[in-house]
Amino acid sequence: MGIDGLIVENMHDLPYTLTVGPEVIAAMATICSSVRLACPKLPLGIQVLSAANKEALAIAHAAGLDFIRVEGYVFSHIADEGFLNACAGDLLRYRKHIGAEHIQIFTDIKKKHSSHAVTSDVSVPETAKAAEFFLSDGVILTGIATGEQVNPKELKETAQAVKIPVLIGSGVTLENVEQYVDASAMIIGSHFKKGGYWGNNVDPERVQKFMDKIHMLRK
Repeated sequence: MGIDGLIVENMHDLPYTLTVGPEVIAAMATICSSVRLACPKLPLGIQVLSAANKEALAIAHAAGLDFIRVEGYVFSHIADEGFLNACAGDLLRYRKHIGAEHIQIFTDIKKKHSSHAVTSDVSVPETAKAAEFFLSDGVILTGIATGEQVNPKELKETAQAVKIPVLIGSGVTLENVEQYVDASAMIIGSHFKKGGYWGNNVDPERVQKFMDKIHMLRK
């Protein structure tokens, strides 16, 4: 079985809030440190929900991780947890302040589980351009909800609009992966779980079949 990297997320910590307590930060730091010890060479990242981007960066720095996944990097939107404002300026200054500039920041744009009516006049490629201008290390495209497929047209248009990596952040399956092979990376959670449901345990057989197909497509 092959896999190129891992993201640690606190997805089961429901319901998400716009502030996280010290117990969440402590638990995630402990988990991430343990994963790093078990996987010393594998690229590792973290996302702390909801939109706890500075906290995720601090944890990544302390645990020796390589990247973080960020919500609300550019433009404001209404998430199911509430209003999320843009954070790029504060987050990058904080990264420099703590000496963590080696940690990459991959940013969701027009993210899932959110209303983007207030920015409906700004297209996905234009949003990606804004993230690139604000020094994102890569942008993440998602469907409308966890496990929902990304519009393949958005991948093509966004990849043409920016020079930074474009990642697919939801909805990739064994059946549709051919539509996303041109992405810089794919973040896969739900499809790797038993029954394809995000809340279940990982199904090694599903992972193996998927990776076998990826290896075939890469030949």
